[in-house]
Amino acid sequence: MISFRNFALRRGERLLLSNVDLALHAGWRVGVIGRNGTGKSSLFAAIQGQVEADRGDIDVPARVRIASVAQETPALDDPALDFVLSGDALVHAAIMAEREAVEREDWEAVAEAHHRLEELNGYDATARAGKLLHGLGFTPDTHERAVKEFSGGWRVRLNLARALMTPSDLLLLDEPTNHLDLDAVLWLEQWLLKYPGTLLLISHDREFLDEITTHTLHLHDGKGKLYTGDYTAFERQRAEHLRLQQITHEKVQAERAHLQSFIDRFSASAAKAKQAQSRVKRLAKMADTEAVRVERALRIEFPAPAKLPHALLRVTHADCGYGDHTVLHQIGFILEAGDRVALLGPNGAGKSTLVKSLVGELPLLGGERGGHPDLRIGYFAQHTVESLREGTTAIDHLADIAPGVATQQLRDFLGKWNFPGDRAFEKVDVFSGGERARLALALIAWRKPNVLLLDEPTNHLDLDMREALAEALSIFEGAIVLVSHDRHLIGLVCDTFWRVADGVAQPFDGDLDAYAVWLRTRDSSADGKAPAKVVAAPAEAVKPAAKPAKANAHKLAQAEARVAELESKLHTLDMDLADPDQYAGGGTDTAELARRRDQVAAQLAEAEEALLALYEVA
Repeated sequence: MISFRNFALRRGERLLLSNVDLALHAGWRVGVIGRNGTGKSSLFAAIQGQVEADRGDIDVPARVRIASVAQETPALDDPALDFVLSGDALVHAAIMAEREAVEREDWEAVAEAHHRLEELNGYDATARAGKLLHGLGFTPDTHERAVKEFSGGWRVRLNLARALMTPSDLLLLDEPTNHLDLDAVLWLEQWLLKYPGTLLLISHDREFLDEITTHTLHLHDGKGKLYTGDYTAFERQRAEHLRLQQITHEKVQAERAHLQSFIDRFSASAAKAKQAQSRVKRLAKMADTEAVRVERALRIEFPAPAKLPHALLRVTHADCGYGDHTVLHQIGFILEAGDRVALLGPNGAGKSTLVKSLVGELPLLGGERGGHPDLRIGYFAQHTVESLREGTTAIDHLADIAPGVATQQLRDFLGKWNFPGDRAFEKVDVFSGGERARLALALIAWRKPNVLLLDEPTNHLDLDMREALAEALSIFEGAIVLVSHDRHLIGLVCDTFWRVADGVAQPFDGDLDAYAVWLRTRDSSADGKAPAKVVAAPAEAVKPAAKPAKANAHKLAQAEARVAELESKLHTLDMDLADPDQYAGGGTDTAELARRRDQVAAQLAEAEEALLALYEVA
């Protein structure tokens, strides 16, 4: 399906790939892996014709339909559902034509639009788009919300849903699990396993790769090598290949040394001159095998805490939230030395809110928070990376928190975090997202915390760095609370799980596999529908519902619609208030959101009273 012949690719003056010769066949699900900067995203751009090869050819059949995730989303007024539907351009055009024809009461045009939808098998398109949104974490009441009203992380999900909606023979996904929670990652896995086309997937999530891929394309040292199997199979094959390569190299080097020794001893001897000359020719003809260049294994560490008391941190009867809005109710959480806790649950359910409350960044709305006098917290979140100052270097950032420490000591420390030599003096402006995250973690490690509160620390980190982080956390002596969609990291580090959902946080009795089973069971029972709101009535007030009088039926319908509308608005505001992206700007929007939420809640209470009154009249 896709073939590369003597393919080479540059980015500026830097040669990313050279002499790539391989073919990718239809129906394969290929994991594209390699350290950051090896050319993975540039390869995708070349496949889409966005950049030209520096040398050689890349052959993608003209008839192949390609879908990929857009890097940015414009601030559109279109509803989320329509934005996702527009991924299938032909079906979307037919649906829009039908809507416009209905508005102008052109029934002939309506019939034509219906016929067009039938030709395209597009009658279920709206339902498919809704399922995509549901699977990626959008509740039904947000489907009609304007795209421009969503925060950055949710817009990334909208772009992903739109790409999945696009009819395609070849699907290119570049780090699709970034900005997804574990629930959405598990759903995406199942969707991709059913995708009938060819998939090229860039990911640093080894569990995700293992579940999905049939082949692995490894980009390393300017080359591209194709392996059969998932990521774990690739690791085994590569290790064996490197072992055999090293054995061959050592044998060749031993033979070369033996020949050279004979030449050195007897080249001056007349009796042995002929044999020596023969060995010179053999030596010249011997293929020189390349020694295995072992990749520098990343090793990072979180130094042992200066002090490690047993009881570190606790919150009791805690209400957590923002302003007057409570996200989590009556939380009891105790953290002791050696605890390894993973927080599970969908985005917007309150995981970040709980972490911020444990840190003390968010004051509790109720209850108590207490910590040992020697408590020292290391806190990582997305804003930790964003707070790195442009125009300053890695060593500048470290010197700010380590006044008076010798420069060489700072350089040695940064070297352990893979900022060797002059890299410590490069400005963070040129750092990749993964390098910025690594620097932020290094700054945390310098402070020698005894508690690590880590909210999605693996975003943008490559596989090697994730492995190094998992190893460092597994031997960390303090306590850890981890929010991550990387199951490999969670599985290696954590032994206790808490589920955060529906306004509560509580221990989850099971492992990640049990959580996945619970999640599938919950989703299948919900079937993508919003839970019905139940208004409890006193037992003595429960009576068989009477059929409303005709004169009252219209008022009753209006009142029910008003309650549904206000419930939808209230749920949307609750999602916004639970979304950490809303608080990146300093808190001004928070107060306004909380005010609007209180206003809508009051209106809903009045509307429900009016509805109940109409039921009583009926």
